[in-house]
Amino acid sequence: MKYRILTDADLKRVLSVEKAIDAVERAILAHASGELMAPPRFSVSVDHGALVFTAGAETLHSQTIGFRVYDTFQDSSPGHVQLVAVFDSRTGRFKGLVIGNMLGAIRTAAINAVALKYMARPDAKFLGILGSGFQARFHLRAALAVRPFEQIAVYSPTPEHREAFVAEMEAEVRVPIRVEQSPEDVVRNADVLICATTSRTPVFDAKWLKPGTHINTIGPKFKDAHEISREVARKSEVIVTDSLAQVDAYSRPFFLADTLERERMIGLSDVVAGRQAGRLSDSGVTLFCSVGLAGTEVVVANEALKELG
Repeated sequence: MKYRILTDADLKRVLSVEKAIDAVERAILAHASGELMAPPRFSVSVDHGALVFTAGAETLHSQTIGFRVYDTFQDSSPGHVQLVAVFDSRTGRFKGLVIGNMLGAIRTAAINAVALKYMARPDAKFLGILGSGFQARFHLRAALAVRPFEQIAVYSPTPEHREAFVAEMEAEVRVPIRVEQSPEDVVRNADVLICATTSRTPVFDAKWLKPGTHINTIGPKFKDAHEISREVARKSEVIVTDSLAQVDAYSRPFFLADTLERERMIGLSDVVAGRQAGRLSDSGVTLFCSVGLAGTEVVVANEALKELG
């Protein structure tokens, strides 16, 4: 029997950012109706690292069930890749496997694009990005798929990295991208701000945010390691996450744990389904904390596998 196995090269060829966003938005709606099962991730640890698993099932649209696994080993040699296995949720039949590191980035960018779609002001024109690495590239593509930004600015601490980012992405997206010399220059002008850094300390001051800014963050933030300050959350009139269950399940306390801001957090699925407002006013700051809604990686992998027939 032949099995379908996709690599990063295949994803570049068959999976558009628009298809990924559409698939994720449908999965988030399924989550709102209880038809996306998305338990918190779990891990299996040994002396030098761990394998981390996320598993989920979406039974409304894609009829998929499966899992993703990645490692936390510090070894930097080749061979560290993520695996996503997809099965049919009605029959249990194996549908295929995606191997590589792109799918996780595509899935995360798609979730953040859905949040941006429902939480940013309709007239948002200026996109600011802090960070110029792997994730920043996917998030820029996804942001432009849901909003027609007219101006983009980026800052990261290493000049050659941000210059390379601009040269590559400006040619691809056909929107002017300005390199800024400080994070403040980006934040003060941003209608939408994407934080795509690996910093363990806050990278901007909440006082720099202008009224009406929407902020997207990527990945978990912990009390002892967070790239945005708690003051940003306190300043936000709406705080949303893709998985409240995951926020509360980390072994390390989430950066808003045991605060009034954690009590105010709402689920993205409720916003997409219209049960909660993603924005209360044009002047309010809104914050999306992406932690990785389980099952969405399986849905995106299934979308890619479908393209092969």
